Order: sequence, then C-alpha cells, then structure tokens
Amino acid sequence: MTTPSPPDGLPFLRAATAGLRHHIRTGADRPADRAHLDTLHAHLTALHQLLDRLAGTTRPPHPAAGRLLSTAHTHLWQASSAVHDAFHTLPTSTDSTSGAACDPKRLPKGPPFLTICHRHLATGHAVRRKTTPADHTRAS
Repeated sequence: MTTPSPPDGLPFLRAATAGLRHHIRTGADRPADRAHLDTLHAHLTALHQLLDRLAGTTRPPHPAAGRLLSTAHTHLWQASSAVHDAFHTLPTSTDSTSGAACDPKRLPKGPPFLTICHRHLATGHAVRRKTTPADHTRAS
C-alpha cells in the first residue's frame, strides 16, 4: 500500500518547468529571435524575484541555505543581463544592424523591445537598491 502524496503546493512552478522542458525538446533547434529572448528574459526575471523572496524568508531560520539562495539570485541576475545583451545584438526585423543599447532616455520603439528594456531596467534598479548600501549622510 502506498501513502498518498502530499498536495502539490507549487503547481504553477511545476507547469512552468514542464513548459521549459517541452520548449527544449521542440523549439531549441532554431536560432533565437528577439521575441524568444524577450520571453526568456521575462522568465528569468520572474525566477529572480522568486529567489529573492525565498532567500529573504529562508535566511533567518536557515542562514546557510539563505546565503546559497542569495548566491543563486545573483547568478540569475547575471544570466538575465546576458540574455538582455544578446537581445540587443540580434538584428531588428526592419534592418540587419544590431539593436540600440538600452538607454532609459532613448528606448527602442515597439514591442517586444520596449518590454524587455523596461523589465530589465526595473529589475536592475531593484538589484542596485538591494545590493548597494544607502548613504544616509547628507553632503554639507
């Protein structure tokens, strides 16, 4: 007699993992395009946010595990940054030159370009706020 398995508390995470496995089997035999990298970047930044929360809640009761999750959080930011850079090295659909750099004052126009840049800038801002010590002194 087998014991019943506990209810699945992470059905959406399991579904996302299954979706990635399916994509690896069926869609990884063609070169990436900008829409593909935009979607992958969205997935990586969502995982980045999840790891951030898990590291924060795990650290107090289990400091070693929390530090390891925090390290994974940093590596995931590096991966999403590399995907963002790859997005900008691919040619646009209208010409064969590489995409413009992601500049808050001059974002590329139209989806999915605006989507990835906004997401990347927002995530980068959150990373800097969390990892850069705040200067609480005022300049005299």
